[in-house]
Amino acid sequence: MPTFEDQRSLLIGVAYRILGSVADAEDVVQEAWLRWSGVDEATVEDPKAYLIRVTSRLAIDRLRWAKSRRESYVGPWLPEPISTEPDVAEHAELAESVELALLLVLETLSPLERAVFVLREAFDLPFSEIAEIIGRAEPATRQLARRAREHVRERRPRFDVDRDERRRITERFVNASVDGDIDGLIELFASEVTMVSDGGGKARAALRAITGADNVSRWLVSVSSPAGIASFMASIGMAGISDLSVGVATINNAPAMVVSAGGRVITVVSLLISDGEIDTVYLIANPEKIAHLEPV
Repeated sequence: MPTFEDQRSLLIGVAYRILGSVADAEDVVQEAWLRWSGVDEATVEDPKAYLIRVTSRLAIDRLRWAKSRRESYVGPWLPEPISTEPDVAEHAELAESVELALLLVLETLSPLERAVFVLREAFDLPFSEIAEIIGRAEPATRQLARRAREHVRERRPRFDVDRDERRRITERFVNASVDGDIDGLIELFASEVTMVSDGGGKARAALRAITGADNVSRWLVSVSSPAGIASFMASIGMAGISDLSVGVATINNAPAMVVSAGGRVITVVSLLISDGEIDTVYLIANPEKIAHLEPV
């Protein structure tokens, strides 16, 4: 229906920010469409508000289920990356609300706190409307928002380098990784850099966080070697495929290293940069989480 299609990208945005999963967000929006298709549009005063309300409630319910599922996830769990090239991220505040570091902080909130934070901070919904969505009184909703905002403020990493500098550092990281340049990587890393890998048991990845510039550098170089690449490709069922390409794309509102092969993305590496150094490396290789991305 035209009204629903007009709002689809907005609804995906709401669901993704609440869930941190593209696949789950798409499922939620599909369920919202089924709900909408059974409604007499003439009885809906504000279709946009109605669809946001339905989508948010479905996303909250799904998040409760997803949290229990993530407890049995193999290795670290990271949010699914999304492309936020300039034509996708039209509004700065919306783009900032999908940064990987923020999504990871949101993972530590309760489902209701997360929904309230997203709807208020990213989409600027009035508290009266958010209260109706979550089924709470407005004072209780404001309290949830205040608690969530304080929690995020305390834990959210701060970026003190501009977008151009982030891209330059990312490009240097890509070159050093591809060249197997351990010293070049160490030069880019903070001494206590941490690498978190998400393979989900479906791709070769470190099952625990790796810390220290030397350790992270050596692990990255080992997986970039011919033997490391062969082992990784075998782990995702692509043994023998060697047409790798590596580039930089805007992922979750930041430059990221994207590795492609066989016409699909096989790895995304996002960097948290502070004081001109890489503090954290997020490597996502679970094929189910990156299948929707366009190869470089």
